[in-house]
Amino acid sequence: MEIYAHILETLGNTPLVRLDRYCPDGATVAAKIESFNPGGSVKDRIGLALIEAGEQAGLLQPGGTIVEPTSGNTGLGLAMVAVLKGYRMVCTAADKIPAEKVALLKAFGAEVHLCPTSVEADDPRSYYKVAERIRDEEGAYLPYQYYNQANPEAHYRTTGPEIWRQTDGQITHWVVGMGTGGTISGTAKFLKEQNPDVRVVGVDTVGSVYAYYSQHGELPPAEEIHQYKIDGIGEDFLPETVWWDYIDDVVTIDDPTAYRAVFDLAQSEAIFTGSSGGAAVVGAKQVAAEAADDALIVTLLPDSGERCLSKLNEDWMRSQGLLDAN
Repeated sequence: MEIYAHILETLGNTPLVRLDRYCPDGATVAAKIESFNPGGSVKDRIGLALIEAGEQAGLLQPGGTIVEPTSGNTGLGLAMVAVLKGYRMVCTAADKIPAEKVALLKAFGAEVHLCPTSVEADDPRSYYKVAERIRDEEGAYLPYQYYNQANPEAHYRTTGPEIWRQTDGQITHWVVGMGTGGTISGTAKFLKEQNPDVRVVGVDTVGSVYAYYSQHGELPPAEEIHQYKIDGIGEDFLPETVWWDYIDDVVTIDDPTAYRAVFDLAQSEAIFTGSSGGAAVVGAKQVAAEAADDALIVTLLPDSGERCLSKLNEDWMRSQGLLDAN
């Protein structure tokens, strides 16, 4: 009988889909659709890896507590594993995350602490520092996806090999959003080990640090680091889970462009992704425009736009000035 022992056995092997209607000219662009994972996002891939790393290091005991700062998706990936393994799950999150993600976390039994978005990463009110406080006060295990090398290593073991197999080794460009940096880094390492000529391009947001750092080797001036509306990518500091040796370039996409791309993709390919996925396909399209016609550009759509409908709608976008921008 084809019956899985538990839901995590359905993880990975997500489909790769051509985007010929969204990118009709020149090089081929294909997207790996991570909403097919059991928890609906790419972060399912690291949930199990982060928890197993804590168990192996003796940092997580049976019946223990896990706490993690998250934009929603990693928290859900961890919460799924916590349900199956009997752990308590606590998530801290910036208050800008969609209400749907908060509801999802709570549906899986996670405790959610919303923290102000408009504070520095080292402010005690930030969702990073609140998670650290809970770790210290309650003796919880903090996987910390921004520093834990099990994050990119999970993609080295799964996402990279899947893409190599699905493209018959013909991939020429790997173009993907940069949040913690785990997805781009682990996948890039595997792909470049198979073919060093694979070009790896990160997709960043305006107001984040990655694009500037990739060009100058240092953080941007403070006045260039600011808030943005795209969820799930960009940072105001440098996580240790970015493996810069495998990243060739970083492009920047602004908020209005990313949000418009969400609907362009839905209405051309019938694929509905979130704002970070919108940024990723715009970045891939830009790379494709400059690549040879026989190039194969692979990008990744981290999740579905369904968990962001409180933002991916005309009223909210118009209130934020996203529909009126040119």
